[in-house]
Parts: sequence; C-alpha cells; structure tokens
Amino acid sequence: MQYRKLGKTGLDVSILSYGASSLGSVFRDANEEEGIRTVHSAVDQGINLIDVSPYYGLTKAETVLGKAIKQLPRDQFLLSTKAGRYGADTFDFSGKRIISSIEESLQRLNTDYVDMLFLHDIEFVSSKQIVEEAIPALHQLKEQGKIRYFGISGLPVQLFETMLPLIEVDAILSYCHYSLNDTSLLSLLPLIEQQQIGLVNASPLSMGLLGTRVAPEWHPGSQELKDICRKAAEHCVSQGADIAKLAVQFSTSNEQIPTTLVSTANPDNISKNIAWTEEPIDEELLKEVLAILAPIHNQTWVSGRPEYNEKEAIS
Repeated sequence: MQYRKLGKTGLDVSILSYGASSLGSVFRDANEEEGIRTVHSAVDQGINLIDVSPYYGLTKAETVLGKAIKQLPRDQFLLSTKAGRYGADTFDFSGKRIISSIEESLQRLNTDYVDMLFLHDIEFVSSKQIVEEAIPALHQLKEQGKIRYFGISGLPVQLFETMLPLIEVDAILSYCHYSLNDTSLLSLLPLIEQQQIGLVNASPLSMGLLGTRVAPEWHPGSQELKDICRKAAEHCVSQGADIAKLAVQFSTSNEQIPTTLVSTANPDNISKNIAWTEEPIDEELLKEVLAILAPIHNQTWVSGRPEYNEKEAIS
C-alpha cells in the first residue's frame, strides 16, 4: 500500500481508504459479521483511514464500525466521522447539535476521539450558519481533544470555491468529482494546495454509475449519464475487463489526490480493490473508456442550495 500526506495535518494516509457507509446497508442489506471482517481485512492490508457518518444507515454504520474497531489497536487506523446530516432531509449544523453529535458518535464508535470530523453536506444550509455556528463548535471540540482535525464535505465543487476563502479547515471530502467520468475536482487543486488543505476523494465508481449493474434507481444523475456510463462498463466487459478496476486505478493513481474512499461490506471485495491499486493500469483500455465517456465528461447534478449550484445549472 502506498501512502501520501494529507495536507498540513502531516498525516500519512493510504491511497485507498475505507468508506463504512456499506456497513449501514446503504447499498444492500449487509451482514454485520461480514462487515466487521471487511474492516479488519482492510486494516490488515494497509488501509489506515476509515470514514463513516451517523447518517449512513441512520447510525447503523457507526454502530457496526464501532464493534469492528473495538477489536483493533487504536493506533492502527485513522478515523473520521461527520456531523450535521442525520437523514435524507434532516440537517442540523447548530453548534449545540454538533457537540452532542460527536459525543453520540464516540459512544457508538467505542473511542474517545476521532482523527477527523467533517461537517456533512453543508450545501444544504447557509454559509452564515457554517461560519458563525458550526466552525466555532469544531474549534471547541478540537481544544477538548475530542477531534484532532476538522473539515467540510459536500457535492458541488462550487461549494468549496465559495467556502474555503471564508473558513480555515484541515481537510475537505469531495465525492463523484474525481472519477473516470468527472474530473472537475482538478479545478480545486490550486486553491487546496495554496491553503495546504487535505483532500479526501470519495466514490471512484460515481455512486454505482461505473459498474456492470444498472445504476440504483435513487441515483440523481441524468438518464444520458447513466446510459453512457453503462456503455463504458459494457465495453470493458467486451474486453475481458472490469470498469470498477479501471475506475479505482484511475482515481488512486493521481499523486495530487492523497486518498480515495471505497465502500464495501464484503472482505473479498476490499481485498480485490487493494490489489487493483498495486497493478499497472491498462492505458489502451483507459483511452477507449475515456473516449466513450467524453460526451458526459464532468456532467453532474444539483445538490443543495442554488448558490452552490449555479455552474452546474448552467452546464
């Protein structure tokens, strides 16, 4: 496993990290014992960053992860969780709720601190609340030793362009914007590097778009986006390859992106993902797939308040 520096935190993070959303049966009904074995397998094979949220499975993911990491030495992994989002339409970024949220998370996770706390999907609330209420609460938690570092997460790239000049954070978590079909995260790199902000990239499979299965019904992408990604996946099959492998290799190969989160509750799948990062990418197949995906390159969807989605709406 390769490791890269996470901004100014000084933390060395594995290029592939573990997203625990699958433990909350977000994508399919997950077996708890199998999920615990998946976490142990990931850490045994060199993954050292585990990310979760109380929103995933409505606290189930944190609860199962807590059982898994209780059996591991705490210095073997870095742990991040989130606060602010608690349901599909349930958000609370008040300082009081963020402080109570981390207390609840620490209990579920069987630990007395997390290495990183992200404000979860902040595009759904005003920047004023984040600046005046949420960020001060994070500073308070950092001073108390409940969290070591903190950051923000969300979908729109424009969200980070708007917020990062207003606040100081240790890291950001961005998803679905550095994958085979969407590399718009690259536009943020100059700002991130200037401020030495750690970057966590999530969902190299674009929430199920880049796979042989039909994209989930709830996926917010356009039908055109789904159809062309499906076409790219089928091309890989015709070449005796798996687009998931190509996607994971593509996302982890960029040295400017410290780590990429993948999620599974299957021990064999996490082992497969780890092995892929250590194999050379098929450059010819990559070229063919990128050509297929070119018509929908950087096509995304609206998430949250209009002011964070103006560029997406225009495109």
